[in-house]
Amino acid sequence: MNQRSPLTPQERWAWYASAPYPCPYLPGRTARSRVMLPFAEPTLFDYQELLQRGFRRSGEHLYAPACDDCRACISVRVPVARFQPNRSQRRAEKRLSQQLTARELPLAFHRDHYALYARYVSLRHALPEAERSEQAYIEHLLWSPFDTRLVEFRTAEGVLKMVALIDVLPDALSAVYTWYEPEEPHASYGTYAILWQIAQAKRAGLRYVYLGYWIAGSRTMAYKARFQPLEGFCPGRDAEWHPVTPPLAATHPSR
Repeated sequence: MNQRSPLTPQERWAWYASAPYPCPYLPGRTARSRVMLPFAEPTLFDYQELLQRGFRRSGEHLYAPACDDCRACISVRVPVARFQPNRSQRRAEKRLSQQLTARELPLAFHRDHYALYARYVSLRHALPEAERSEQAYIEHLLWSPFDTRLVEFRTAEGVLKMVALIDVLPDALSAVYTWYEPEEPHASYGTYAILWQIAQAKRAGLRYVYLGYWIAGSRTMAYKARFQPLEGFCPGRDAEWHPVTPPLAATHPSR
């Protein structure tokens, strides 16, 4: 599982382009994904190489945007050694580190985790009922061929406030998905989850924390650009990682 293959992921894997589907980030747009299918069990090095090329993981599949006329999705990562939290992030980290206790659990179905997830995706992202079912939750979040950590955050009274799914790779952590109490929108739970993962990566001597996709025109993704320095990868540009700051949005038009 952890041994580097003599073949590249492109040689070991096949891929297909999905059918068009409504873009979950930009209203009125359609999206397509490039989905990788393994010929053999993927290694962590396969996964890491594909992360470095802008891919993400959902369940057993690795994917990347493949939209016909849109390049808005930029894969972003935080270089751990150079990260400097701003004043607001430091306040959130201090406050929530005193309020919440993190605990790692086996990657398995937990009823209260799912209940929080269902409320979160319903209220924050208006996810259709079929896509937030128990089966969809298990397939997309709890099926993993890699080293995936399930971390819950509770108050001293035992109230569940947040859950984070994190993949551990040879030189990075990948924030697969985080969900939290949606009726406390100003609590900064999402900010704290990223700060917590950056701290974990730093302790482990890892280089990056991958945050998924950032879209300049999406309000729900705007917070990612506040973690500076931030690097972004846009396959349609030059297949390299570049610094990402809010003004960079103008150089990555969505069409």
